[in-house]
Amino acid sequence: MTQPRRRRQSLAGLANISFGFFGIQIGFALQNANMSRIFQSLGTRLDDLPALWVAAPLTGLLVQPVIGHLSDRTWLGRFGRRRPYFLAGALLAALSLLIMPLSPGLLVAALMLWVLDASLNVSMEPFRAFVGDMLDRDQHAAGYGVQTAFIGAGAVVGSIFPWLLERAGVSNVAPPGVIPDSVRVAFWAGGAALLLSVLWTVLTTREYAPEEMAAFDGAPAADEAEGHAALAARGDGAPLAWLGAGAAVVALVAALGLEKEMYLLGALLAGYGLASLVAIKRARRARGAGMLGHLVGDFAGMPPLMKRLALVQFFSWSALFIMWINTTPVVTGAFYGAPDAASPAYQEGANWVDVLFATYNGVAALSALLLLPWLARRVGKSRTHAIGLTCGALGFASVFVVPDARWLLLSEVAIGIAWSTILAMPYAILASALPQRKLGVYMGLFNVFVVLPQLLVATVMGSITKHFFPTAPIWTMAFAAATMLAAAAAMLRVRVE
Repeated sequence: MTQPRRRRQSLAGLANISFGFFGIQIGFALQNANMSRIFQSLGTRLDDLPALWVAAPLTGLLVQPVIGHLSDRTWLGRFGRRRPYFLAGALLAALSLLIMPLSPGLLVAALMLWVLDASLNVSMEPFRAFVGDMLDRDQHAAGYGVQTAFIGAGAVVGSIFPWLLERAGVSNVAPPGVIPDSVRVAFWAGGAALLLSVLWTVLTTREYAPEEMAAFDGAPAADEAEGHAALAARGDGAPLAWLGAGAAVVALVAALGLEKEMYLLGALLAGYGLASLVAIKRARRARGAGMLGHLVGDFAGMPPLMKRLALVQFFSWSALFIMWINTTPVVTGAFYGAPDAASPAYQEGANWVDVLFATYNGVAALSALLLLPWLARRVGKSRTHAIGLTCGALGFASVFVVPDARWLLLSEVAIGIAWSTILAMPYAILASALPQRKLGVYMGLFNVFVVLPQLLVATVMGSITKHFFPTAPIWTMAFAAATMLAAAAAMLRVRVE
């Protein structure tokens, strides 16, 4: 008997599947381009910015694997299994975008950043798996390419909107401790756009029922039993080593008087060791794997291809997070000579950052549709990604040689090409190589290697900036260029059939 196949989607069908990501990325873009600005407007010092950003990656680290695991096992009849998470996350994110610019102080702003990022992650993670659910392997590259185009388009809108509002007459300046009206209106409009775009995907798509997915990909029972047995057979050495590593980091931070945010790294290492130990003990006692056991077992048993891609993700996202945290102080300080957030020149420079971020996202959208398919057919997905990452490294390095802020647009073109490959190529490779019935949890676990470098940057980069170049944050771009180049080198080790 011929194995049934998923319906082949037209361009309109591919667009419906990923259109919600357009709104989700508007939310992420508003966050990435404006949160440092909001924090500085509310009185945060430059070297304290990374600590305030810790909430965002930490939230993704915890939320995405859990949501992936749950959505793999959810079925709510006509509402499906991924779409309920799209909608719930979008509602909470829209509410957060409404409240964020009304924050009376740093505590509320930091809390709303946490809620916003948690909500965006609840919506985003199932969208990655949704493409794999809805498409056969021969359409994965096209599906993730269209998704990347929507990500780029949404990011353009979210990044440039405050700048456009200023041109339309909305005030871009405010007294000390007050967020400008241009940022407030942008956040409110972004919340509405996010909710409406996710509703579009929810209302225009129909998910395959569990019986149909089983027919496409086979029953999961044997794999589940094998995974539980493998977990029970694991020794205690590795979990204890993780616990020891976490304790060592905490002791080192205390002994050397390092930044207190670095305690988080020790806590995460120890937490993973403890979770592994509990999951193994439960498996040995035949109490059932449970969600914790599944997550630990799937993380430890990642396919080799996923492990090699994880290293690439670690380096590339380190560079991106350095950029998101530091671009505003770099541009306002080095190119506008205005490190003071209360000055008009600072606000002008911050709005130019919105234009720069819109540029790299716009280039990414065009690259995903026009450049990447052509390049991948000629040199393969792995080399395409390596070329894109090399372009990103050159873009970061060019910050040191451009004569003025306008020339940074060329830097953003190179970074945009890298961004397009980061968003498309790893997921297209994985979606065709991973077991489809575990696509949600594996995509969530893959996000760990997006989040860990962000946590490392958020906890360590502040110390580096404070001690080595407290008044010259432009040197953070040298770190970004080096780590992006390391990602390109690591990608050359990934072989795709």
